[in-house]
Amino acid sequence: TRGVGKTTVSRILAKSLNCLGPDGQGGITAEPCGVCAACSAIDAGRFIDYTELDAASNRGVDEVQQLLEQAVYKPVEGRFKVYIIDEVHMLSTGAFNALLKTLEEPPAHVKFILATTEVDKVPETIRSRALRFDFRKITESDIIERLKFVISEEKIQAEEAAIKIIAKYAR
Repeated sequence: TRGVGKTTVSRILAKSLNCLGPDGQGGITAEPCGVCAACSAIDAGRFIDYTELDAASNRGVDEVQQLLEQAVYKPVEGRFKVYIIDEVHMLSTGAFNALLKTLEEPPAHVKFILATTEVDKVPETIRSRALRFDFRKITESDIIERLKFVISEEKIQAEEAAIKIIAKYAR
């Protein structure tokens, strides 16, 4: 499903794997600090060990091979190199075949995130080597409930009608 946060979650995962913590002493965490050098660099799009590849625009074997050639090298800044291949279902057959070899025996310092809106178009040989997480759109009522919680916690005034409008357009 489009617009459910796949790329955002990928960035959070990259931060979780590479977060140094606000004191610079942190390790892998479920709650990245968002302020250390690694978290800030990922947010700014300048963390050298995090790469996003849009397979809709870069679907060929050459692009994937170039990415895989970089993957063999140890991380420069972080603990892990994290590669997200967005719209992975758009890769060519040759690109999938090139990727398969690395997915079978990935380097310990590399994490691949394969995001797609059409999982059935991803070859079974690729899917069988990955953990699968299905994302779905959040319901309008869940958005309203969360907004009300945040408004209450932050002690903000908001009209019910405004909350409903925000929830409607947030979907």
